[in-house]
Amino acid sequence: MPSHVHFVFRSTKENPSGVIGDFKKYTSKKIVKAIQGNPQESRKEWLLWMFERAGKKKSNIVKRQFWQHHNKPIELWSAKVIQQKIDYIHNNPVQAGFVTVPTQWKYSSARNIANEDPAFEIDAIGFLG
Repeated sequence: MPSHVHFVFRSTKENPSGVIGDFKKYTSKKIVKAIQGNPQESRKEWLLWMFERAGKKKSNIVKRQFWQHHNKPIELWSAKVIQQKIDYIHNNPVQAGFVTVPTQWKYSSARNIANEDPAFEIDAIGFLG
């Protein structure tokens, strides 16, 4: 989705919040660096200004804030619930009107499941497909 991300993950550690924090820290640095280094990004100055502005509103932010601070984690306790959440994630761009079927969304794991030119790899361990 253009404004947010959904993902299902399993952690061998007892600290899923730490995994989310590490993910957000790593990806925010990489994305900001990609924006800064892209001469074709017409919104570069505006985006960086917005991240800096958001960072100034938080006392624990040194320079920029890319991700929001809140998360909405849901514990997935059964195969049925896991499948419900995966179906929700796959149908999210359809419900938003961006595509007509889940596999049309370039960054959806629905493409992996359907073997339709996926944009990234997923770990199929525990996948219920």
